This record gives sequence, structure tokens and C-alpha cells, in this order.
Amino acid sequence: MGVGTLISLAPGLLPRTPGAQAILTGLLVVLSLGIAGIVRFVVRRWGFDVHRRLVRARLPLLIGTAVLVVGAVALAGDWQNSLRAAMSTAPIGAGYWLLWLIESVLIVGVLLGISRSIGWVLRKLGWARGVSLAVVAAGFLYLVAAPAAVGWRQTAYAGANAALDPALVQPVSDARSGSAASAVSWSSLGAEGRKFVSGAPAGPPRVYVGVESAPDLDSRVALAVRELERSGGFERSNLVVMVPTGSGWIDSNAVRGFDQRFGGDVSLVGLQYSYAPSWVTFVFGRDDAVDAARALFTAVEDRIRTLEHKPALYLYGQSLGAIGGSSVFADDADQDRRTCATLWAGPPAGQVHRAGATVLANTSDPVIHWSPALLWRAPDLTGARMDAPLPQWLPAVSFVQATADLLAALNAPAGHGHRYGTDQGTAMGSC
Repeated sequence: MGVGTLISLAPGLLPRTPGAQAILTGLLVVLSLGIAGIVRFVVRRWGFDVHRRLVRARLPLLIGTAVLVVGAVALAGDWQNSLRAAMSTAPIGAGYWLLWLIESVLIVGVLLGISRSIGWVLRKLGWARGVSLAVVAAGFLYLVAAPAAVGWRQTAYAGANAALDPALVQPVSDARSGSAASAVSWSSLGAEGRKFVSGAPAGPPRVYVGVESAPDLDSRVALAVRELERSGGFERSNLVVMVPTGSGWIDSNAVRGFDQRFGGDVSLVGLQYSYAPSWVTFVFGRDDAVDAARALFTAVEDRIRTLEHKPALYLYGQSLGAIGGSSVFADDADQDRRTCATLWAGPPAGQVHRAGATVLANTSDPVIHWSPALLWRAPDLTGARMDAPLPQWLPAVSFVQATADLLAALNAPAGHGHRYGTDQGTAMGSC
């Protein structure tokens, strides 16, 4: 129990709410208890009774663990407040740790109750029937429950994508997709596409094609190219292919940044490939991001070759969009040859061509830290911007902490975590 608590209190990358810290602590405590139970079972089979052999050491170990946990809480409080000071957020006090303690105890109690109930049922059934029940339960989960859950979530994501936000107004500018002159309907743009094209009519042409705008990838790509032609996108001196995140989101800060970077003489085009959250698409549908980015960039590139006036071609992607964008190219040399410049914001660790590209990365962004290799080696933070105190890398522990921080990466204050500013556009390189 003490080991799980100590690991949960190790320094993380981002400030946490008491609830988030309690969830991490509760899960790690239950996991450590489970591992300890397995170890006791194994050594008992070897004739070593832990309770009998170490009876005299139990009290000193308990006192020592309690002292370590109290010290870890004090250090964790100082660390949390150092992060909050760097990110200009309110410090925590004693109330934070009281809530953490109450919620952690509740979480551990519930999880232990569930596990012990399962254990009681298995003991009553016996090994043979218990294994049979486990096989049946696993089959049910795999064949019925999991597909039903995935379908339910997909339905929820589709509903969120289709929902019309009354605060967003259909564009009146012919230079925007979704306008009356556009072949892309306002409703088919999806929730994130409508955000991308709405707003003040002034500014660069914004072309966006949603997953509902055409029946397949090839037709969506062809539609995007036609939209660029219709909106005058190829007539600008600069054209930026913007690869969205998993949900189809394109950061409005990047849009403003490119407008500033090119003085309005730029056109922007994006193609939605999913409406699920980025982490879902990263795990289950990364190929969709890759295929969409390659298809759109290649089509725009081919069309530019046929033009007398050839706009400079740029490529931008944030997070999963950076993976999709970088996958367009075979290597760094191919990237340099086919683009004027590229920019990746918050790219997942080790997933993009960095040479020749502009890479924006906050050291507090767990996305740039996280990879399975974080279990056994420190992350490569070359070129990352030190925006907050950086914890010392610890084997396995840093992986756990970065994984927990992923859930709140977009909740950080502006300029920290996985939130980037207008420099996503203004920092783009030149030909």
C-alpha cells in the first residue's frame, strides 16, 4: 500500500485536482496490494510464511512507511505549488490533501470490495467452475460487451460531431467552406469544421471537408481541391495544409498565427478523418490520420504543379495531426524537397521527422514525453521549451506519472501542457 501511495505522489508534469490525484493513488494502492498478494502466495508455496517470519518487522515497517508517506505528501505539495507558480494558477493548501485522503480511501475501499467479492465467488465455485465462469465472462466481454461499448461510444462521438452549436454562425464569405457558395454543406462540416470556418468574414480562405461531406476519402480529397479552386485558395502566395487532431479540431491559435505570419496572403485547408477523441484515434485509427494527410497533401501538391502561379506549400499538424503530417514523407530529405516548411506542435514522442521542421514542444506537455520507452529511459526533450519545473526521470514511475497527466494535458493554462499559442503559425519557417 505504501509503495503505491509513494509512486502516486512522485512529481508529475502538470498540476492536478484532488480528485485526479486520488484516482491515481487509489489505483496504484490497489495494484500494489494485488502484487503483494501474489508475492505472498508464491513465497508461501515455497514454505516461507511472510506473516510469521516478519512479525517483528511489521510495526517498524508500518511506522517507516507512514513517515515516508507524510514526507512524500509534503514534497508533493511543494512540487504542485512550484508548477502552479510557473503556470500562474492558485496554490494548494491543507484542504487539497484532506480531499485527496478522503477520496483515495473511498476509491480503495470500493475497488477492494469488488475484488474481494469476485474472490469470494470464485472460492465458492471452486477452481474448475471458476475457470469456466472466467472463460464465459471473457468471451462475453470480447464478443458482446466490448463491441457494444465501442458502438455506444461511436454513436456518442457521432452525435457530438453532428450537434449544431447555436453560437456558431454559418459563414457569409465565399472564401469559406460551408457558405452558401460552397459545395460543402454547413451541416456536413462537423462540430470542429464549423468552428474552423466560422468567425469574422475577413481573413484567409478556409477550406474544410468533414467526414460527412462526401462518402469516401478520395471524394473528400477531390472536394477539398475543388473548394480551394472555388474559394481562390490557389491564388494566394502561400497555402497551408492543416492536419486536424482525431476529433477534427484545428487550433484557432494556429489559424490566427498563420494569418499574422503571412499578412493575410495565405489559404488554409483541412480534412477531417475521424470524430473520435485523439487518444481513441491514436490507439484504434491512426492509419486514418496517415491516409487522409497523405491523400490531401499529394492532391494539393499535384494540383499546384499544374498552375502557372504556384503558391508556396506548407504543412502543419498538432498532436496526432503532427503524426499524420509527418507520415506524408519518406524521410527528412523528402520533407524538405516537397514543402516550403513544416511545423509540428506538441508531437508525440519520436513520431515525427524533426530535421528541417519547426517543432513546438512544452516540457510540461505529457504528449511529448509519453512512449513505452519512458519505462526504461529518459525522454528526449531536445528543442523543447522549458515552461515549468521538470521532474527528475525515474524508471517506470515517470511513465506512470506521464500517463496520468495525459488525461489533463489540454486543461493546462495557455502556453503549458498540450496548449500552444499563435506561434504555431508565426514560427513557421521560410522557403
